[in-house]
Amino acid sequence: MTKNLGGAGNSTPFFVINRYMATASSPLARQPDQLDYASPTQFRFGIKQLPKVEFFTINANLPGIDGASVDFANPFNNIPIMGDKLTYADLTITFIVDEYLENYQSLHNWLTGYGFPSDRAEFRTHRDVTSNTPAGGSTPPVDLVTKATPDKAMYSDAFLMILSNKNNPILNVNFQNVFPISLSGLDYTQGATDVEYMTADVTFKYQIYKFESV
Repeated sequence: MTKNLGGAGNSTPFFVINRYMATASSPLARQPDQLDYASPTQFRFGIKQLPKVEFFTINANLPGIDGASVDFANPFNNIPIMGDKLTYADLTITFIVDEYLENYQSLHNWLTGYGFPSDRAEFRTHRDVTSNTPAGGSTPPVDLVTKATPDKAMYSDAFLMILSNKNNPILNVNFQNVFPISLSGLDYTQGATDVEYMTADVTFKYQIYKFESV
């Protein structure tokens, strides 16, 4: 025996309605499994070449991405079609500068290392201390040794770890072949009335980034 809904004029069986609600096209089936919202404070940023910057990072962005299109000409309106080029926005972070400016200097040395504004010896010095196999044969400090090799000593990998509301890692955004292109200056003043910590902004270029589930 089936149960009718909506009075005597409605002959739709109750089990038929339940069967419809369970299909993939029903509103209940289309509800997401996770209803928690992302929080801008739940993250951790790290870069292999800059271990002293990771702890002090307070802001980091997930860069946007743009896809190119090509117009297909015809006698009427041009028709846009998909292109084959992607453009990634810059990776930008903000970090608190430590008292001895060690993390700031590490980024400054990286920039001057590949720019060698004084002489090419700066490039060789930076290459040696950031490579596991330095050209000079000396062993770099442990905290400066990275996965870099001589041909990629001027680059590094980085990650943006997304955390859940319970501070558990749920997703990694891995950046490949990162290198800095700009570092902000530091403003000193005697006019500060409250305790303020100096911060610096750094912008990176990279080859690509990929998502990785944790």
